[in-house]
Amino acid sequence: MKAIRSFSILRWLALILIFGAVVLLILELVTFSRMRERFPAGQIIAGVPVGGLTSQQASDRLNQAYGIPVEIRFRDAVLHLKPNSVGFQMDITGMLTAADLQRVSVPFWQGFWRFLWNRTPPPSEVPLLAKVDENQLRAYLQNEVASRYNELPTASIPIPGTSTFQAGKPGIELDIDRSIPIIADALASAGNRVVTLTYKQVSAPRPSLDNLQVLIQQTIDASGYDGLTEIYLYDLTTKQEMYFAYQNGVNVTPGLAFTAASTIKIPIMVSVYRRVSEPVPADIGDLLESMIVRSHNEPADELMMRVMDQNLGPIVVTDDMQEIGMKSTYIAGYFYDGAPLLRIYSTPANTRTDYSTDADVYNQTTALEMGMLLNDIYQCAEMGGGTLMAAFDGAITQGECRAMIDTLNRDRIGVLLQAGLPDGTKFAHKHGWTSPPPDYVIKQVADAGIVYSPGGDYVIAVFQYHPVQILFEPDNILLAEISRSIYNYFNLSPQ
Repeated sequence: MKAIRSFSILRWLALILIFGAVVLLILELVTFSRMRERFPAGQIIAGVPVGGLTSQQASDRLNQAYGIPVEIRFRDAVLHLKPNSVGFQMDITGMLTAADLQRVSVPFWQGFWRFLWNRTPPPSEVPLLAKVDENQLRAYLQNEVASRYNELPTASIPIPGTSTFQAGKPGIELDIDRSIPIIADALASAGNRVVTLTYKQVSAPRPSLDNLQVLIQQTIDASGYDGLTEIYLYDLTTKQEMYFAYQNGVNVTPGLAFTAASTIKIPIMVSVYRRVSEPVPADIGDLLESMIVRSHNEPADELMMRVMDQNLGPIVVTDDMQEIGMKSTYIAGYFYDGAPLLRIYSTPANTRTDYSTDADVYNQTTALEMGMLLNDIYQCAEMGGGTLMAAFDGAITQGECRAMIDTLNRDRIGVLLQAGLPDGTKFAHKHGWTSPPPDYVIKQVADAGIVYSPGGDYVIAVFQYHPVQILFEPDNILLAEISRSIYNYFNLSPQ
């Protein structure tokens, strides 16, 4: 009887345990099922913890985290950038789907079993899926930051009464290209949403060429020189040019015909190199040296007779210059006394009726054309190209152009334009002046060349005319001051 009663108690105890286990299992199933509807503990999406949240709640939290404005610091300014103002967009659906896939990739019962034994592996973090419109971000930086907080540089200005310039002030400019990835990184960060933008210093610009022209004209006025001055300046780096003629406070239309004098020896040298081969014969090299460096006329005649034509050498040189577009540059006879005038040339420069410089009918040029020829030689020597090589079908080589530059650089007279340059400055040039009969006083002065300077190379050609007389020493000082002003313009020291 006691055995039957004990069996009954055990049976009921077993049933109670089984029932309790079933109830507990059901409770665990319910708990697990509810958990399956939410992201697991430790789930991180785009750096934002979303464990225990529903998809909607996770979406709201992501929007909240990444909707916080990015704090931008630039110099002393603090701005707040709203992400949507630069086209920042998250692919929330894609990120939530990626997180969901981690949940459903494990079969229900396998997951439940792991849950029961507390062996659920930690979920993998889902990276941010988002994009920024770089064009909108660039526009924001330009319009809202750079335009408001950049500090513009101030240009250098000429100091009246001197050949020097007051240095300008450098500016500060937002570095937009470097700022874009910095802000993009902050927009893509849930925690680090403060950025400091970088900037770069902008050098003070040179004064305008118009200001340089005014300074030169003031220098001419202050010198008391009342003759005509025509100047051509070409910046070999920026390709900008200045070209004007000036007399007694009045601007004259440039492009006047001047006596070329010894500057015509530059075209002669070019024509020689067109017809000789490298290496240049020693005797031809000696004649070129004497013609350019010592400015003798006899070797100029000998070169035209031997290399070009015994009788029509000057015409050949002129034809060469016409071929490269120099319509107002010519030599119509040899230099020796009594040389016949071989041809009369009518040019755009010498047919002007508004102004006359009494240019010699034997040789003429303009400041512009002599500057153009020097530019052609420079381009050939430096880049191995340009008008000379193209027009003459390769008859002139880069090596020959460099030889021309070297020869012109040995014209070391120490006066006129060269007197205004620092000692040791490379100046490939040719100078000249005329003192025609009957009074044999200087009436025209010319100097044209290429200046090689630390701040940039440039071509300068200055031609002067006075109907009565140019006094050499005051004019030499004037040309030196003009040259010094131009050199200072190209080599301004930063403030």
